[in-house]
Amino acid sequence: MSERARDAAARLRAGDTAALARAIRWLEDGDALGASVLREVAGAPERAWRIGVTGPAGAGKSTLVDALITELRRRGQRVGVLAVDPSSPFSGGALLGDRLRMQRHTLDPGVFIRSMATRGRMGGLASATHGAAILVDAAGFDVVLIETVGVGQDELDVAELAHTTVVVSVPGLGDEVQALKAGLFEVADVHALNKADLPGADSAERNLRALLDLETQRREGEPRWAPPLVRTVAARGDGVPALLDACDAHRVHLAASGEGERRAATRAEQLFYALLREQAPQRLLARATDLDRTIAALRAGEIDAFAAAEAVLAGGGLPAL
Repeated sequence: MSERARDAAARLRAGDTAALARAIRWLEDGDALGASVLREVAGAPERAWRIGVTGPAGAGKSTLVDALITELRRRGQRVGVLAVDPSSPFSGGALLGDRLRMQRHTLDPGVFIRSMATRGRMGGLASATHGAAILVDAAGFDVVLIETVGVGQDELDVAELAHTTVVVSVPGLGDEVQALKAGLFEVADVHALNKADLPGADSAERNLRALLDLETQRREGEPRWAPPLVRTVAARGDGVPALLDACDAHRVHLAASGEGERRAATRAEQLFYALLREQAPQRLLARATDLDRTIAALRAGEIDAFAAAEAVLAGGGLPAL
């Protein structure tokens, strides 16, 4: 490890948020320094509680995360936020919509907020989010709030990263039914019916509770946890303490049932595969020889693309032309 990476890791462990932000940027940029810092701090027991917040666009996730920050700070918790935003089509960076909604917390030394760009990655998270969560933990934060991008209903990756996954619904969009179809309902540990002051909230709650009964029956035989449904109006802070209490109850359940240990093992496995998916292509191409010449031959129709790809996967070399 370079002296620069070692110094950054030491500063990060001491709670230096500038070092934390720099290390996350290295991860996002694919800089070797980021991987070095991550290796230095990884392997320590998880201390921070990760709460994932996901759901469809328009459900008020960012406003809810903002309200959760306020409640967590009231309870004396240091809070790290990883808010995944769509990528700018021009710079490739995050559009920062989430950070704008949470700007009142930016001067609080007990709060760290990082917007992360998806950069085309599907699943609701950025490729560096898992590593960033480990870094925020190492920096001494008590809770890590992870907000997905909110562009659809296939944002299931957060369930592999978070200890507790909150799925946010809202009246009037039919999402209580769509969530079940897409699998979001199945990954929820806690349900939040946000904007519960809108017309149709009672009907949405009835539909969600009916689906919850079906999901509870489906999980019969598994460690017993019935995902609660909490009504919130995040813009006013209504229901947010109860939502956080529900997350705390889930945390207690995981510890008491042993489910927390199983999930920790699964997270380690998922991180392993994620690292392979992210790093293997670049390393294969880095080992490949005569790449430019082969690409030129492919474009000219002089070589078969399948044969070239197979040669790279088999041993890193490209076929002779």
